[in-house]
Amino acid sequence: MTEPAKRSRRDRVRAATEEEIRATARALLVAEGPEAMTLRAIARDMGMTAPALYRYVKSHRVLVALVTVDCYDELISVMTGARDQRPSDDLAGRLMAVSRAFRRWALEHPREFGLVFTNPMTHLLTQSEDVVEAAAQRFGLVFGELFASVLSRYGTRLPERGEIPPAYVAELEAVDPEKVADMPLGARYLFLSAWVRLYGCVCMEVFGHLAWAVQDTEPVFEEALRDCATLIGIADEYKRSR
Repeated sequence: MTEPAKRSRRDRVRAATEEEIRATARALLVAEGPEAMTLRAIARDMGMTAPALYRYVKSHRVLVALVTVDCYDELISVMTGARDQRPSDDLAGRLMAVSRAFRRWALEHPREFGLVFTNPMTHLLTQSEDVVEAAAQRFGLVFGELFASVLSRYGTRLPERGEIPPAYVAELEAVDPEKVADMPLGARYLFLSAWVRLYGCVCMEVFGHLAWAVQDTEPVFEEALRDCATLIGIADEYKRSR
């Protein structure tokens, strides 16, 4: 078996510099918010000139995309790590673990969550940014593949077309099948309904929109997660996952 060719010292130095650029950008994001991730500020913190930085990062848009992908990859690692701590045949338990890991990462990394999921810099991340789209797909598949497996394993009854409002049907049918793991219409409806509950609750927690009502938001999240489990017919499995 042929060993992989060793990278030259120049390539290693370049890779280390690129990694430092992304880490510096993320540190600025965490400390001051997304607007602080400027090439000038990164160059300043690294002891470089802004023009020198362009040898490593083509543009501010590319930089934002790279940091976004790093955040996605970290979150995916956290989610799959939580998933894999459950037995491989405990599909419902794995789905609950992934959901709780998603929330935990979001609460521990509110600025990164904002960059990835609410994105005040959306104008910089057009659909032409293939690396961001690919990372989003990887994230979605962690939920999507587990969700589809749970529906199959537990024989969840899928809503018929006539049970879903016509306007909603039209929207669901327009979704790219690759983004919903080739789910049938009823499964797409359940998936989106559950995701709206889960994501909506986490957003409200992360950005403090529940502070007026409760100090401890975990019971609110768990109620939302229980609702999701009930929606797809695994309420008993939710209880066992606590």
